[in-house]
Amino acid sequence: MSPSLETAESQWLSQLTAMRNAIAELKLDDQPNGQAQAYGKDIVVDDEDLTGGSGSDDLWNVFSDEEDDGYSSDMLDGVDDYSPDLNAENCPCGHEWLKSKCFAIADRKVGLNPEELEQQLSAMLASDMKDDELQMSLADIIGYDDLDFVIELISHGKEIIAPRDRGTNASNRVFGHLQTKQQREQALQRQDQMHKTASLAAAQNRDGPQYPHVYKISHGAGNTLSAGGRKYGLPEGSKRTEHEKYEEYSIPAAKVGTLGVGRKLIEMSEMDGLCKRTFKGYKSLNRMQSLVYPVAYKTNENILICAPTGAGKTDAAMLAILNAISHNISPNPMEEPDASDFVVNTEDFKIVYVAPMKALAAEITEKLGRRLAWLGIQVREFTGDMHLTKKEIIQTQIIVTTPEKWDVVTRKSTGDTELVQKVRLLIIDEVHMLHDERGAVLESLVARTERQVESTQSLIRIVGLSATLPNYVDVADFLKVNRMAGLFYFDASFRPVPLEQHFIGVKGKAGTKSSRDNIDQTTFEKVKEMLEQGHQIMVFVHSRKDTVGTARTFIQMAQDQQCQDLFDCSGVQGFNTAIKELKNTKGRELRELVPKGFGTHHAGMPRSDRNRVEQLFAQGQINVLCCTATLAWGVNLPAAAVIIKGTQLYSSQEGKFVDLGILDVLQIFGRAGRPQFQATGIGFICTTHDKLDHYLSAVTQQQPIESKFSRKLVDNLNAEIGLGTVTSIPEAVQWLGYSYLFVRMQRNPLTYGIDWAELRDDPQLVQRRRKLAIDAARILQQSQMIIFNETTEELRAKDVGRIASQYYVLQTSVEIFNIMMSPMATEADVLKMISMSGEFDNIQSRENEAKELSRLKEESTHCDVAGGIDVASAKTNILLQSYISRARLEDFALVSDSAYVAQNAARICRALFMIALNRRWGHQCLVLLSLCKSIEKQIWPFQHPFHQFDLSQPILRHLDEKSHISSIESLRDMEPTEIGQLVHNNKMGNTISKLLDNFPTLTVETEIAPLNRDVLRMHLYLTADFRWNDRHNGTSESYWIWVENSETSEIYHHEYFILSRKRLYDDHELNFTIPLSDPLPTQIYVRAVSDRWLGAETVTPVSFQHLIRPDTESLYTDLLDLQPLPVAALKNPLLEEIYGQRFPFFNPMQTQIFHTLYHTSVNVLLGSPTGSGKTVAAELAMWWAFREKPGSKVVYIAPMKALVRERVQDWRKRLTRQMGLKLVELTGDNTPDTRTVRDADIIITTPEKWDGISRSWQTRGYVRQVSLVIIDEIHLLGGDRGPILEIIVSRMNYIASQSKGSVRLVGMSTACANAMDLGNWLGVKEGLFNFRHSVRPVPLEILIDGFPEVRGFCPLMQSMNRPTFLAIKTHSPEKPVIVFVASRRQTRLTAKDLINLCGMEDNPRRFVRMSEEDLQLNLSRVKDEALREALSFGIGLHHAGLVEADRQLSEELFANNKIQVLIATSTLAWGVNLPAHLVVVKGTQYFDAKIEGYKDMDLTDVLQMLGRAGRPQFDSSGIARIFTQDSKKAFYKHFLHTGFPVESSLHNVLDNHLGAEASAGTIATKQDALDYLTWTFFFRRLHKNPSYYGLEISAEEHNTIAAQQLANDFMVELVDNSLGELAESGCIALHPNGDVDSTPLGKIMSYYYLSHKTIRHLIKHAKRDASFEDVLSWMCGATEFDELPVRHNEDLINAELSKNLPLNADLLGLPMWDPHVKAFLLLQAYFSRIDLPITDYVGDQNSVLDQSIRIVQASIDVLTELGYLSSCNMMITLLQCIKSARWPDDGPLSILPGVDTDKERQRAKEGKSQPRSLAQIHNVSKSALSQVLKTVGVPRGSQPQIDKVLSSLPNLQIHIPNPSALSLTANLTRLNPTTNPDYRIYAPKYPKPQSEGFFLIVADAVKDEVLALKRVNWPPAEKVRGSGGKHTSRSIVRLAPETVERKVYVWVISDSYVGMEWRIEGVVVPGVPVLEDDGGKKA
Repeated sequence: MSPSLETAESQWLSQLTAMRNAIAELKLDDQPNGQAQAYGKDIVVDDEDLTGGSGSDDLWNVFSDEEDDGYSSDMLDGVDDYSPDLNAENCPCGHEWLKSKCFAIADRKVGLNPEELEQQLSAMLASDMKDDELQMSLADIIGYDDLDFVIELISHGKEIIAPRDRGTNASNRVFGHLQTKQQREQALQRQDQMHKTASLAAAQNRDGPQYPHVYKISHGAGNTLSAGGRKYGLPEGSKRTEHEKYEEYSIPAAKVGTLGVGRKLIEMSEMDGLCKRTFKGYKSLNRMQSLVYPVAYKTNENILICAPTGAGKTDAAMLAILNAISHNISPNPMEEPDASDFVVNTEDFKIVYVAPMKALAAEITEKLGRRLAWLGIQVREFTGDMHLTKKEIIQTQIIVTTPEKWDVVTRKSTGDTELVQKVRLLIIDEVHMLHDERGAVLESLVARTERQVESTQSLIRIVGLSATLPNYVDVADFLKVNRMAGLFYFDASFRPVPLEQHFIGVKGKAGTKSSRDNIDQTTFEKVKEMLEQGHQIMVFVHSRKDTVGTARTFIQMAQDQQCQDLFDCSGVQGFNTAIKELKNTKGRELRELVPKGFGTHHAGMPRSDRNRVEQLFAQGQINVLCCTATLAWGVNLPAAAVIIKGTQLYSSQEGKFVDLGILDVLQIFGRAGRPQFQATGIGFICTTHDKLDHYLSAVTQQQPIESKFSRKLVDNLNAEIGLGTVTSIPEAVQWLGYSYLFVRMQRNPLTYGIDWAELRDDPQLVQRRRKLAIDAARILQQSQMIIFNETTEELRAKDVGRIASQYYVLQTSVEIFNIMMSPMATEADVLKMISMSGEFDNIQSRENEAKELSRLKEESTHCDVAGGIDVASAKTNILLQSYISRARLEDFALVSDSAYVAQNAARICRALFMIALNRRWGHQCLVLLSLCKSIEKQIWPFQHPFHQFDLSQPILRHLDEKSHISSIESLRDMEPTEIGQLVHNNKMGNTISKLLDNFPTLTVETEIAPLNRDVLRMHLYLTADFRWNDRHNGTSESYWIWVENSETSEIYHHEYFILSRKRLYDDHELNFTIPLSDPLPTQIYVRAVSDRWLGAETVTPVSFQHLIRPDTESLYTDLLDLQPLPVAALKNPLLEEIYGQRFPFFNPMQTQIFHTLYHTSVNVLLGSPTGSGKTVAAELAMWWAFREKPGSKVVYIAPMKALVRERVQDWRKRLTRQMGLKLVELTGDNTPDTRTVRDADIIITTPEKWDGISRSWQTRGYVRQVSLVIIDEIHLLGGDRGPILEIIVSRMNYIASQSKGSVRLVGMSTACANAMDLGNWLGVKEGLFNFRHSVRPVPLEILIDGFPEVRGFCPLMQSMNRPTFLAIKTHSPEKPVIVFVASRRQTRLTAKDLINLCGMEDNPRRFVRMSEEDLQLNLSRVKDEALREALSFGIGLHHAGLVEADRQLSEELFANNKIQVLIATSTLAWGVNLPAHLVVVKGTQYFDAKIEGYKDMDLTDVLQMLGRAGRPQFDSSGIARIFTQDSKKAFYKHFLHTGFPVESSLHNVLDNHLGAEASAGTIATKQDALDYLTWTFFFRRLHKNPSYYGLEISAEEHNTIAAQQLANDFMVELVDNSLGELAESGCIALHPNGDVDSTPLGKIMSYYYLSHKTIRHLIKHAKRDASFEDVLSWMCGATEFDELPVRHNEDLINAELSKNLPLNADLLGLPMWDPHVKAFLLLQAYFSRIDLPITDYVGDQNSVLDQSIRIVQASIDVLTELGYLSSCNMMITLLQCIKSARWPDDGPLSILPGVDTDKERQRAKEGKSQPRSLAQIHNVSKSALSQVLKTVGVPRGSQPQIDKVLSSLPNLQIHIPNPSALSLTANLTRLNPTTNPDYRIYAPKYPKPQSEGFFLIVADAVKDEVLALKRVNWPPAEKVRGSGGKHTSRSIVRLAPETVERKVYVWVISDSYVGMEWRIEGVVVPGVPVLEDDGGKKA
């Protein structure tokens, strides 16, 4: 053998040995009992080995007798580290290992096949994937909860995929075919052995995974499975004994647990301050709480705690509550554990505790409230009995409620969203209720909460508390609890007192007398037994009557058996005192029973008696307490032993006797054992023999709890559809995935009729859930509750479905209502219908009640009852009527039934009322609403309404008998003495008279105005006709207001009106429109019916006798089919070039009107939809003007600043530069000087501004140069600013008629219904073009969606968010979308909701259309927080509250398609031309502070918004969705297609316009005023639609001479009233002959464009020596501030501001929501230079500043006119303060940058240092000034800035050369040069630049008299240059001549700087020389 072969052989042998050793080390075939065998030994297989006998003995040794020393299930805590399948050291990672792993996983995860899994994993490991790729793929297959396994697979991949025989038999591989027979047999035996041992691994895993917080001894304490795996055996030590009358099973008490090794209780000292103070009086937490504490308090994990009753679960819940509080508290206890004083942010969170019973809710409320009171946290009960008002809900942090109540609250898509969204923690007590009938409610609650968590991305923690139940893992999964963190299970060893249980089955047939006697006998025996052992006992029975019955039976038995002494307690201390106290008790029974050692306790007893009994029992003064189950739930009163006597109880819901629920049994057993006295508690359940097994198995927890959801699926699905959370079948499938039903269907499919094959093919049960959802949806559709579109699978709620959901009415009931409801049903029909509804299906008629029911039918029913008393519905009907009649019932089951019927009937009746309202059945609504109130008040509608007050029976009887004369109206007409006689009790006369004052009726006044032939607008004015009394009226009264046809009783309109105490005497207005149909009813009724009070209703008939329906002569122009004109038709190369860049041809509409506009001079009215190209039409008219009338001017009037700005930007960019034209913008924001206006060719302006300018048309030549006036959006004539447009047009026509040249008018509007009238008024003949809405370059599809009436604006808006999102997904998933909302706040809220809805999608950033870098770059530019968040999800915001840069960014990103959605307020529709593919108008109302309510948007606004839909260059069609209330749907449908008729509103504001014309000299007599009116549009419409303007003409007289006369009289009256008002304000002088003279005040009013009421207000308040406070309040009282918006809840901000500002707003004597108060506060905040609380206030402050300068200037003139010098000076001071943003006493230097105002104020007050005023500042030396500046805190670095400001301040020299008797000349010279040519002042805070100006005042200071005042300005800069660079101004002041010489003061006061004034005293003005002769005077 060659050496190389030798070495190879030796190598081979050494490897072989090494391998054998390695295999031996692996100990592949270790025995479970640890006896290792040598490798390769023969194995004798014995059957006993196969069963693992020796192993199991060892296993049980763990729980041997030593256990008595105190075992603890928390010793098992080590299990987290224990992995049953693999221990890395001793187990090879081979095929077998993989196989066992796959079996283990398949066991845990339903639907996985272990063999397939193994093959799949092996194949993947064998592939050549990279590790990270492999890791992802494996995790996908195995699931992310087994990542450890994935890691092991990857790390041992090579060993696993090595050839198979390596793992099973290493020697085989080595020897190959060289095996001997013996070796082969050994190998086979080894394989056999491997197989057997491998199976043990799977067996180990059968318990499923081990969870860290499951504390139970799995093989000892519970029940063990019998061999068949079918039935559990009872715990060890259980005994069964047979007696003559009963069979008894007794189960011994479990061992008491002790602390686990290494565990300790959590001491109070270790906890933070928050826990310490809440758990006051505790030394430590108990075992269970100590284990829960780290998770419950330190984390936000969802938790499920399963623990026996009495283990302290409430405190565990308290830990979770404290955790929630700790996130909303400062300081944070986690960060500062020692802190003990906390401030809670009470408004930021809510905690909801859902308790299964009202009794328990009350106990929990009391307990939590007491313990959290120290934090100031409010805990309130919110159940069927305890309703909370909205205010209380807001004040409450912890709400304790029942599942049903919380379901109702969360079902409403509205109302309580405020509450639902703030919930941070939901605690569900007794979760094991899931298997009860009411479990379905819990499922729908949890599913709803979990979906809310996912959709809003907010954290709502769910904590479930339950008794011990077997399938706790399922419940944990359902509650989305992390099994490894939040799942806690505690076995019976955690009971503070272990429970010994006795189950007794009494023999005898159930329900027979012998059986009942046996139960009594057996129970008594057990009671006796317990008493002999010295225990106190509670005996639980199942009806209130039975408590006393049982006690008496037992007393009788004790006497019979001579053992009364056992019951006797007379020896107990305090017994005699207790007996004495009993004498005061109301309960006769107690006085009888307590001395004999018995007590009773049930909910029917008075609270005081119940408390007394609890006390007696706790002190041992009674031994036996007979009680109902409420005691177990609602009161924590333990006893040594409890006995449940009988298990049959009457359920009114089922209408029969049912078995006592397991929940109740467990709760009752939980009361056994008092920790301080007994070591164990004893619980007996005494039932009939046939039920023994049921209770035995149920209580010893053998059945997993199943879901009851499928039975209630239909109603729950309806609720979700109504809520808007489920809108399609896929969403319904997803929703079902959150239910417990889904969890159980996967775990236990057979119970739910699912076979294994279905589960295998569809492990997520999607098809099964689809089937359930579709079946339920079909049922709902058949009942007309939803709309189910089978093809698109869309689900939409109908009103009936919504009502059913809101009122909790079953679908089966709705089916019955659909058949039985009719418009004219009577009370009897309604009662019959209610009694047949599904809620009462279970009420059964029993023989033993027949007699009593017959009696009730005779005595207490007032309506016919159909069917005999044996029919269930008849019984319900009788009980309901008896309840209303307040009849007494004898039978306890009937009492229970009656309560159940009444409770449900009230709710059903409300639902029926809502359905009738929805169907517009007036008569039915009245019947149903009365019946609702009847049930609630237990009074029949025919009884006297005063039954609702606490009056004695005789009085009420008298009122009832004399009903014909005792109606409320009649009584109100009587004197108290008459009323006294009527009721035969004189004293009561006064009482009844007072009650009449409190009886809440309303009076209704109506105004009607027809809009066109088919639509009538109604105004209702509601006044409270009663005096408020808190006792009767509470805080608010609610009413239903509806308008119905008097003949058919069809309801045209209805609304819910709430009258609050605080606004009782305010004006209440309702505005709405109703349709008019042919034939017209003679009259309609307006009903106002109280929602709570019977008999409080008023009916107001509205006659249609004088109603004239205007003819709607909608004249439309058809679009002709013309060849489009090319731009060459302009025949002007410049213009062709300009237009050629945009389009080669004009569009069809422009082509049709081209000739008229471009080649003729006729007036034109062009009506066409937004976006159809009207701007180009206006431009054509403009080119005509410049061509035909060169040098003339064109005025373009747009009704909004935003539109003006848009037009200016557009034309500047496109036209003016190219055409060499000058354009000027004239708005409130932009007022150029006269010269600029004079030189301009195009003036773009707002109506107000042009009105102000053109008023003085005689003096302003440029107004007369105007040749063309273009009025855009002329249909806004009907709006608030319409009158101004009307006056302008009338004036321009008037100017044209006075001067030679004519003015061409071009009006542009959307298509309007009365275009003819509008055209005639504009003087349009052939130029009338009124195109339909369909004439758009891009056709528009409009969809109007109605939403149900919702109380509250925000909830209504919120209910529209999801539909908005769905609309985007449906119509415009990729293209741009604009959503219009009503307010700035709504932009933020809507964006937030859309972001949440995106979060539920696959791609949460679906609206972003730019790269991440671009996005981040843009976000960094954003100032507004809300906008930044929205933009990051591709949603822009746009409203006036944003700074300009943010607004522009939103526009830019949207225009460039970088973001898909823009949410904007209506201003965007007008001001910015940003079209989109889809426009959603989300809500058509906005908040109007003046009426403190919501108003409908103008139709024109809505049309303008719709005009933004459809982009001509990109879309072939546009889509608009309008979301509005159902009641408005018809209105929009009607007017969006026919156009809105334009009416005038000039008559409302005529006085101001007449005043302006009078001051201009246009009107000099009354006749002039009447002539002037004939030019107006109002004059034309008055004849056409007299009813609208309140002119009553009967239909016959319409269009006759008489009608003309009436109209003339109406006009004369109108003019008289207006002129009278003006005269009262001093703005005109009115002479008896009808002449009208203007007055100085009138000229001031007209010049400053103010209302005459502002002048009146000023004249009324003006006085001498006014303080600054006075002048500020006068100015803020101006009418101009009426329009300042006060938004929702801003009154609260105003009140807060008022407290913190120098002048309290209460001085004005106005409420905080008044706009004048807001103006007063905003100006003060501005003077104080403080930041405003919200962005809205910044915009409002700017508009106040804008208005205020005008008002102050006018006020200065008025005070000058009055001659009040001191007040005039103070008003000038106010003007200075407004410009320099300082208070008058802030000191002169306070305007400089960096000055500390407080120090400067102090310096000025002391008056020691110079300068004393700004006028002196130039006289102070530089060093002295810098010294002063240092003292007022100016930092050194600010010096250059200050120098710059100082150099800009004017330094004047004033020279008055020789004054004459009639005039005085003042020369002002500015000694220092100006720093800018426009003489801009230094006013950094004032929003607009201001120029320097001065007041020159000549005054007699002694008399406080102003002689003359003149405003002085500097001449233009170019003139100054010519005069040697000196700024001089020469002013001549005319003086009233006086004959004597006088001395006057001359002041020059700056209009900008506080305290800057120059005074020259003692200027001598000579008297007028008097000449004797008649020669000319010389002076």
